[in-house]
Amino acid sequence: MSTIQREHLDAQLRGGGVGEEENVDAARANFVNLMSSMPVPEEIGVQEISLGGRPALRVTPDAGARPGTLLYFHGGSHVVGSPRTALGLTGGLVVRTGVSAISLDYRLAPEHPFPADVEDVVAAYRELLEQGNAPESIAFAGDSAGGGLTITGALAARDAGLPLPAAILAFSPGVDATRTGESMQTKAAADPLLTRAGIDRLSTLYVGDQDRRNPLLSPAVTADLTGLPPILVQVGTNELLLDDARRLALRAADADVDVILDITAKVPHVFQSFTHALDEAGEALDRAALFLRQRVRG
Repeated sequence: MSTIQREHLDAQLRGGGVGEEENVDAARANFVNLMSSMPVPEEIGVQEISLGGRPALRVTPDAGARPGTLLYFHGGSHVVGSPRTALGLTGGLVVRTGVSAISLDYRLAPEHPFPADVEDVVAAYRELLEQGNAPESIAFAGDSAGGGLTITGALAARDAGLPLPAAILAFSPGVDATRTGESMQTKAAADPLLTRAGIDRLSTLYVGDQDRRNPLLSPAVTADLTGLPPILVQVGTNELLLDDARRLALRAADADVDVILDITAKVPHVFQSFTHALDEAGEALDRAALFLRQRVRG
């Protein structure tokens, strides 16, 4: 356990919370600044493409790609972020798995509130299938809001009659728009990156006047997860969203879905981004890559 690393990272992150800005433009700019400090592997190639009518980044390993596709969804509370801000995480998975990724630039609120991004996920996945990619060769992966989209996108694809992907990987997923998890209160002092006020502010822009108990907004609370593919959820104990992950895993298990809940102590939201500062970040990515390699087939 790297206690010193964890304490140093915690101190660095405090005071830089996401969603506290006065307007959306400032929030987006500050998020870019935060994520620009995250390391991006050198052993990848990046190409701008489109998928499902949306821009995307294709990320490939320099060493040559294994069969398969990781369809990646970036974080940012459905309001901020882009494939570029998540390139460190996406690239980290690509290098470790040898599987190419497509990181989707889905529509953001408030310009495009729920369910625009879920629709974009389904459209992108549908196009991958129409291109001849077998569902067992595709995995959904994402962080934070994008981690939530791995679940809600899969549910929407299932309900649209599409075959489901081989696996789902969710880093610190946001899967409860009702914000009823106990950790929203019990981890308020421990979380160095997120605040309840910031989460609520951005969530309101995304949800609007929709019912927060909608299964595509709060799958950890109300969704029937029956039929979903194997899921790996990774989360830290210093997260407001800890109970989002816990309840999602329990709900998946109750629906007879294969699920792994991987909890790392005293690390922040989407700690896997901090490979330059935290040994546990790279170790978690290694575990995630093993999960994907075992399930994605060409």
